Amino acid sequence: MTGPHTSALQSRWDAALMPNYGTPPVALKVGRGAEVWDVDDKRYLDLLGGIAVTSLGHGHPELVKAVSRQVAALAHTSNLYLHEPAIALAERLLDLLGVAGTDSRVFLCNSGTEANEAALKLVRRHAPTRTKIVAAENSFHGRSLGALSITGKASIREPFAPYGWHTVFVPYGDADALRAAVDSDTAAVFLEPTLGEGGVVPPPAGYLAVAREVCDATGAVFVLDEIQSAIGRTGAWFAHQHEGVRPDVLTLAKGLGGGLPIGACVGLGSFGGTFQRGDHGSTFGGNPVACAAALTVLQVIETDGLLDHVVKVGGQLADGIAAIDHPLLAKVEGRGLWLGIVLTADVSAKVEVAAREAGFLINAVQPGRIRLAPPLVLTAEQVQEFVSALPAILDAANTQSRGIA
Repeated sequence: MTGPHTSALQSRWDAALMPNYGTPPVALKVGRGAEVWDVDDKRYLDLLGGIAVTSLGHGHPELVKAVSRQVAALAHTSNLYLHEPAIALAERLLDLLGVAGTDSRVFLCNSGTEANEAALKLVRRHAPTRTKIVAAENSFHGRSLGALSITGKASIREPFAPYGWHTVFVPYGDADALRAAVDSDTAAVFLEPTLGEGGVVPPPAGYLAVAREVCDATGAVFVLDEIQSAIGRTGAWFAHQHEGVRPDVLTLAKGLGGGLPIGACVGLGSFGGTFQRGDHGSTFGGNPVACAAALTVLQVIETDGLLDHVVKVGGQLADGIAAIDHPLLAKVEGRGLWLGIVLTADVSAKVEVAAREAGFLINAVQPGRIRLAPPLVLTAEQVQEFVSALPAILDAANTQSRGIA
């Protein structure tokens, strides 16, 4: 049931904003930790975290202090002048990747799609005569034209073709298909450690290692898109660290800023020096406020032991869902607090609606899959609250799908 204040805002939204998002069903007003309230004062448990963004939850006091302090001191410099928060953030990322003191370098921008645009230009600069990119079917790398050219969802890519790359899409997780597609004309292989928008689909064990081997054998650049999976979401700083592989280029965003817009393209090893002066830039990218927020996110994750916490509560959440015996529930996949609930029918939209009615924000990321990416501060009690409510949510969705009032 939509409240009166929400309905009023939805009408104003429809009259003032472009229709590319449709009309959002909830109008949020305030949040604390993993809880949010809408403008009609209905409370929700936020199990999506602004699409894996609000790593510290809503209204975290350390984030509020850091952003307030920085915006009062210096909010913007452009890229004509340096500021210490950007340097400190780049140094911290290189340290967390274990490449501090090497040739590796960081480019800071505003978003995930910008990070991937930077990676695409870096690849072109590295191997200008190579014209082919290999990416995964059902992958997602952003909606700007460059990032969209390597996104494996035909429904959102094809209306805006043609593009400047010859992109070959291969089934995600199929090592043989990857080996067959990558050749000496391949500039880069773009992969996610787990398909995010594709439904939180993890690859078979060893798949990323095969990608590394294929790139080494052909001279292709290995780019890992960790825009959703990094910054503690899987219980490690970066998801590829679970697999023991190292990419040539790494792209980051979402959870890095804890809610403030920031992205990063990291060139590892010699790829840190591929760009030369004037090759790329961003007026707002890596501004002092976003960098201060990102430094605070990294600091709080470390000092509060959130990597271990994510492993613990993520395991509790996955185990709790897996233990539910329900005809709509097939299995749960993923790692840490980045999970996909796999359904036995394409009714995820109905499950999302039923969950929302019950006070839980989840995401029908694919017709038969639900995505969970809650704040890393989700508590054990909140996990149990959702697990206890899920059978009734599935019952309600099942009833809707059969057309029973």
